[in-house]
Amino acid sequence: MRAYQIASPATAPALVDLPLGPPGPGEVQVEIAACGLNFADLLMIEGKYQDTPAAPFVMGMELAGRVTAAGPGTRLSPGARVAVFSGQGGLAEAGNFAETRCTEMPAGMSYAQAAAFQIAYGTSHLALEARGRLAPGETLVVLGAAGGVGLTAVEIGARMGARVIACARGEEKLAIARAAGADLVIDSETADLKGALKAAGGVDVVYDAIGGAAGEAAFAALKPGGRFLVIGFASGAQPALKLNHALVKNLEIHGLYWGGYLKLDAGLLTGSMARLFAMFAEGGLRPHISAELPLARVEEALAMLRDRRSTGKVVVTMR
Repeated sequence: MRAYQIASPATAPALVDLPLGPPGPGEVQVEIAACGLNFADLLMIEGKYQDTPAAPFVMGMELAGRVTAAGPGTRLSPGARVAVFSGQGGLAEAGNFAETRCTEMPAGMSYAQAAAFQIAYGTSHLALEARGRLAPGETLVVLGAAGGVGLTAVEIGARMGARVIACARGEEKLAIARAAGADLVIDSETADLKGALKAAGGVDVVYDAIGGAAGEAAFAALKPGGRFLVIGFASGAQPALKLNHALVKNLEIHGLYWGGYLKLDAGLLTGSMARLFAMFAEGGLRPHISAELPLARVEEALAMLRDRRSTGKVVVTMR
């Protein structure tokens, strides 16, 4: 099978041919149809991600496909359509995965949609509901609102009844955020983001997937009792948050690493994902995929993510 593999630490990934044996106990073999890309994939290539698998490993954290074989002690049957959060192995034509990492897909969901769904929607749902405790009528600001996770935060925040302010770069990205449910959009390159957010009435919850100066500005615009959600650092810099402001204004700062909930509180994660798939089946969620590229063009797909030329998700297809 063809796979995009990092063979050893500090080496660039490459497309290679690898053998694939039968699934082991508790595993199913999946014919992969699509793999969603994430910012963490870029960090793994650079050796900077906190949860990078030991080399050699096949890249691709989330995928979707069809079960073709089942190992001992499994319940899924060949032919089942599944979304898989595996942490690795998605950028390949097939793979063996723990059945516990597989979720059967809703009937109306495409493989590309399923591959783009779990990390982005799962992150935003847990962040806004469990950590941010976002309430109807509160004001949510989303930094990086047209990106893979940011756009889902806009969508879910609006669905939760919040007033959503979306920050993104350029009119095209702002229009996409507006279409996802944002009530107000602000160009992230505005000279005074803090002032713009305060002029809009201040903020109850910040969803920060960008970090850096934008995160600092949004933190400064929080109302007393506000919550700051640390999602990622797409800018390449961590925000220097003024903790004396957190003290005086009774602010909360929460980190959210979605994959970490498999160990921290697996029941909360799986319950959240079941609700999200149900929302999709009811027509309440609309995954935004800006590009689908074949496995042979995987490096082009990663470059789109690296250069921040994409909106929503970039998906690599195998067939």
